[in-house]
Amino acid sequence: MTKNQLIETTIAFVKQELHNAEGGHDWFHTQRVYNNAKLISKSEDVDVTVVSLAALLHDIADSKFHNGDETIGPRKASEFLLKQNVDSIIIEHVTNIIEHMSFKNSFDLNTSFISKEMEVVQDADRLDAIGAIGIARCFNYGGFKNRALYHPDIAPNLNMTKEEYKLAKAPTINHFYEKLLLLKDQMNTKTGKRIAASRHKYMEDFLDQFYAEWNGEK
Repeated sequence: MTKNQLIETTIAFVKQELHNAEGGHDWFHTQRVYNNAKLISKSEDVDVTVVSLAALLHDIADSKFHNGDETIGPRKASEFLLKQNVDSIIIEHVTNIIEHMSFKNSFDLNTSFISKEMEVVQDADRLDAIGAIGIARCFNYGGFKNRALYHPDIAPNLNMTKEEYKLAKAPTINHFYEKLLLLKDQMNTKTGKRIAASRHKYMEDFLDQFYAEWNGEK
């Protein structure tokens, strides 16, 4: 199987697996992350095959939709790649990326894995969590979980543990302060940082408008 055939087979697999996924974590999210990853890779010295496979498979089984099981995604990706006779070194690299790239793992200060390829895919995924699409995804997931839009008396928790983050049920606006507004300064690559800066500003402007409307000022 050629690299192009492997990518096309992977795309078909992911589309099928995510056809009923929540709107913020569906095939189109994966497609955007894949496109972001390809763009960032143009300016980085990375294995594009590893980046592409990790980007396409990174949300194949998100733990938040599988009772918090953080092993199911890497396992499912590994099983798929094994069936495609992908080299074991590539499989290990891809599954390590999927296992370690999530924002919730940033709470673990002593992460056991890092690579340039992971930095690219991580930036690509985080770019889709900010800006206009990031705002849309944030409120889509909040609605999916039946969370309040905003509650003036419930302050964001800026000192959460990983477990507290995973179990959080706070209003959607709080998630901006607990994650989205933090991502700009956590970007790894020059391209990621450049794109994140403008998307970050868009979110700040949105929040200014949101509070003005909430308070009847505009």
